[in-house]
Amino acid sequence: MAKVQKPTDFTVLLKQYGMEVFELARLFKAVDDNGRYLHWDEFRRYPAQGFNKEAAWAAIKLSRACASKSLELRSECGSPFLLHTTDFCDAVIHAVESMTSRLGGAAASSPHYRDNAKYLVDSLMMEEAISSAQLEGAATTRKIAKDMLAKERAPQNDDERMILNNYQLMKHAKFNKDERLSVALICELQSIATAGVDEAEAHPGHIRETDDIFVGGPSDDVVHQPPKASLLTARLEALCQFANERHDGQEGRAFIHPVVKAIILHFMIGYEHPFRDGNGRTARCLFYWFMLKSGYWPFEYISISTLLKEAPMQYGRSYVYCETDGFDLTYFVIYQLRVVERAIKQFMHYFEGKRVEALELMTWVETLQLKVGLNYRQAHFLKKVLQHPGRIFTAKELTHDYDITENTARNDLERLVGMKVVLKVQEGKGFLYIGRDDAEANVRKAALG
Repeated sequence: MAKVQKPTDFTVLLKQYGMEVFELARLFKAVDDNGRYLHWDEFRRYPAQGFNKEAAWAAIKLSRACASKSLELRSECGSPFLLHTTDFCDAVIHAVESMTSRLGGAAASSPHYRDNAKYLVDSLMMEEAISSAQLEGAATTRKIAKDMLAKERAPQNDDERMILNNYQLMKHAKFNKDERLSVALICELQSIATAGVDEAEAHPGHIRETDDIFVGGPSDDVVHQPPKASLLTARLEALCQFANERHDGQEGRAFIHPVVKAIILHFMIGYEHPFRDGNGRTARCLFYWFMLKSGYWPFEYISISTLLKEAPMQYGRSYVYCETDGFDLTYFVIYQLRVVERAIKQFMHYFEGKRVEALELMTWVETLQLKVGLNYRQAHFLKKVLQHPGRIFTAKELTHDYDITENTARNDLERLVGMKVVLKVQEGKGFLYIGRDDAEANVRKAALG
């Protein structure tokens, strides 16, 4: 990442150019004609014939100042973080709301929610766990990682351990979505993220006590020096208070949309860097935690890290832009919303494919004319077994794939044993279920008989 040029302080520019700034404010707004919220490092590269670039930049900053809100969160030097929501922000937030509403709304108990969630039997939570680890440098392939998670195989190296930790981290975030944020919960999430991976260096569950941590760039230059360790407990408590407060715009309270608030929590863990390791994974987990807490259940199946790892330099640059331009969080919020926008488009494409697949699957089941009825999950699993004769299945694998209890998984497997689709074999105190070579013929016999 090339070194970012920090803009001259607005008050200095205003003193230098005076009335020219106010005159230019009619032409230079918070965003440009293409809707871009440019940093000085970008703006200075664009031609602006006939205008003084620094005066024009001061006009942009003036326009932003008039429409920005100061948050209760503060930088280490005491300056408040600022937020300006653009039309692009509103458009992506609307897309998130529309997607959630279309798929059943925020009520996870509604029948429409359950009807749609059943199509997502291959939970993308695994995808996020893998991509988040790869973003941190894990080299394990997706195929090997998915096999490890599905079969609950013990990790064989630190990269696999990181992926398993991330998967458990996401499940823990979902389990705790109704809890209030606390320093203890943040430490708990980091502990899960770093368990068993260089623990002597990571110090799982413990806030760092030294100031020898910094975020470096490609040339080992210091891109970000986090707040001092002595301040971290108080700063994290302030972050928790921010997370737990209502920002609904009622009774004099500020309004911050939950999607934006989730992104801010993500940013702040990266800014505070409260741990020696696992800060990025903890930050991304908190984003998911707050999204699920706020009722956006499809984000259990949406992987933002898959897209973040495609452009890690831009991810880091969005942090730097905030810190070099008066702690303006808008840069990070807009970047993350671009990622969210792409992610939900990919997710809806995935969902529509699954919905069509489900309709085809149930039509296929009807053609079998089975005497025993199968629900969607059972039909999906039956087809998987028929497509993979000789493959070994376990009850634990089904619990991951279909988000069901082991008891329900065993009942599904036993039903296929009765249909002579799988062969039950004892291994130790448990059982393995092997797809039979004659499974398809037996299904058709059962239908005829």
